[in-house]
Amino acid sequence: MLSNRISMINACFVTLIISCAVTSSSADELLAVIAPNMDLKQVAPVPHPVPTGDARIIDGLENPDGEIGATEDSKFVILGSEIAKGTSTRLAWSTDGDTSDLSTPAPVMVIRGNQPGKTMCMTAAVHGDELNGIEIVRRVMFDIEPESLTGNIIGIPIVNLQGFHRGSRYLSDRRDLNRFFPGDANGSLASRMAYSLFHEVIRHCDFLIDIHTGSLRRTNLPQIRADLRNNAVAELTRGFDKMAVMHNSARPGMLRYAALQQGIPAVTLEVGESLRIQKDKIESAVSSINHLLERQGMYSRLFIWGEPEPVYYSSAWIRTERSGILFSNKQLGEMVEKGELLGTVTDPITNESGEIISTLEGRIIGMAVNQFVMPGFAAYHIGIESSGEVLAGYEENENPLP
Repeated sequence: MLSNRISMINACFVTLIISCAVTSSSADELLAVIAPNMDLKQVAPVPHPVPTGDARIIDGLENPDGEIGATEDSKFVILGSEIAKGTSTRLAWSTDGDTSDLSTPAPVMVIRGNQPGKTMCMTAAVHGDELNGIEIVRRVMFDIEPESLTGNIIGIPIVNLQGFHRGSRYLSDRRDLNRFFPGDANGSLASRMAYSLFHEVIRHCDFLIDIHTGSLRRTNLPQIRADLRNNAVAELTRGFDKMAVMHNSARPGMLRYAALQQGIPAVTLEVGESLRIQKDKIESAVSSINHLLERQGMYSRLFIWGEPEPVYYSSAWIRTERSGILFSNKQLGEMVEKGELLGTVTDPITNESGEIISTLEGRIIGMAVNQFVMPGFAAYHIGIESSGEVLAGYEENENPLP
């Protein structure tokens, strides 16, 4: 009899422990720090990231299906913090790790409007040497009044802090972060960072603008790169006023590709040259993003809409055939004809010079700056205003990388 009572007491004790553990665990999952409301312009301490692995809009206390889309009574929880309506704040994202570089927090700016709506995300400096995007995110975020916003805006101005600190495109392990999305929690440094960013922030956005520049010593006309075969993406591109659009199917590993695979309409905004701050190109990009916010019904301004820019359904690079010093005769954005002189390449030792002649008719949407080049160097990226029907037979190799 005594033995049976002891067994019953033990069973009850174990049940109580399990019950308490479940209750405690559930409470921990449901509780979130209330993010401080702050003017993004004010100086604030470096935010400390909260290891949560969760970024969501939840109805009441939980959203078990993980569905996105706010209602009047929804809570907006991201990176372990609840964002109150009509407020802005600064949070931080970092990857769990043992090294100081791996765990360095990246500031995340968040604005929640007074009215429910879509969540727009902006990422910049995925390549650490691409500075224009950092300034674009800053200008967009700091020009928003939360009380007048419908929906939410998330801006990460410097994703790749490691590369940014070193003025490098790459991470400290020499990998290109934009080749590892959506990442692997148990993979390389780049893969772990990609996994953390993608699962804690990106996969909970309604649409994404990933901001880049040309690669080293190349510059790009401000342009939207998008997979126009995706109807939701094609519709998104129509909101960017006065911005050229180029059909470009992202490759596996890129942030834009991973977002599309998750069902998130995403585009790449290319703006200018790396390692530089280019005011005119930054202003053009900021204006286009603000137009997009209005087209999405998120933020109203008194805009005068301009004539739509062309859509380039195909493009190609014209390459040099000899080594030497490249001197361009053309500028970014100029129209060119077949047979037209684009530039010259001169051997600095022999003084022999060769011409670069356009084999295409179109517009220069990207180009190399004057520099020493080798045979095969991609010098001029020509956008071609072909019919949208070309998308039916579009192949990846028709739009090669430089």
